[in-house]
Amino acid sequence: MELCLGTVQFGMDYGVFEQKRKEKEYCISCMDYATQNGIAAIDTATAYGEAEEIVGDFLRRKTIQREKLFLSTKLLPNCLDEVNVGDYKKVITDKIKESLRILGIDYVDAYFLHSSRYAMREDILEALQSVRKQGLAKDVGVSIYYEEEARACMDNPFVQYVQAPYSVFDHRMKEVGLFDNRSCKVDTRTTFIKGLIRLKREEVPKHLEKAIPILNKLDDICSETGYTRIELAIGYVKREQGINHLVFGIRDMEQLKEDITAFRKEIPDEIFVKMDDIFSDIETDIVVPSLWKR
Repeated sequence: MELCLGTVQFGMDYGVFEQKRKEKEYCISCMDYATQNGIAAIDTATAYGEAEEIVGDFLRRKTIQREKLFLSTKLLPNCLDEVNVGDYKKVITDKIKESLRILGIDYVDAYFLHSSRYAMREDILEALQSVRKQGLAKDVGVSIYYEEEARACMDNPFVQYVQAPYSVFDHRMKEVGLFDNRSCKVDTRTTFIKGLIRLKREEVPKHLEKAIPILNKLDDICSETGYTRIELAIGYVKREQGINHLVFGIRDMEQLKEDITAFRKEIPDEIFVKMDDIFSDIETDIVVPSLWKR
């Protein structure tokens, strides 16, 4: 498994409190630090505000060779809803070519549908293959959220790659067998649940108050073992052999450095076995940020 730097925070306000994004040069300095310190993968999306433009500006500085970098981006959500079936391939091709133009590259390593419900649409999945056949993407697939979407992607000949949520608090994809499935590659995201795992008790907003007892349990394990929340959160995901990349986002350079250091730490597996039991069956509306009610 390798780390993959997510860029949603570079292109738009994001996080539990919709933290303001940093200036472009600061974001580029973070990507430069990451790629000079062992991270050889960057994930972005058309829907992430100006993220593709900022990643493109970074790539044009050529501080890392293109062939040494894994790059993924995503089709604009819902953009096929009003499109005739016969036009799917054209629209998808036009969209990826626009992303490639902005990024300043000839291909991406993975191109994902950003509307997870499209995982249930065989006609869209088949049309997505066109960009792979044209050499515009090495692999194509879906950025998913729910178990039924994972099931639809597994063993589907039109899906080579899946990006899915997985964290110490969210075991759904493991339970459905996604990481044991060898028909498609898997990247995971939401390791910190949009920053929730980083929050102190007094920082947790009212609409997420029921997460406090869960965070308290995580703090108890930190006290018992001497590891930090970040080390345990990253280590929990890192132990899964069926994951290619752990996609993570950062608020600033300090978090980036902390996450890289945490990823390099080796943690005894028995700690994670204990965490499997403690954090099983956590309510979906806590671990899926799109379901948070403010």
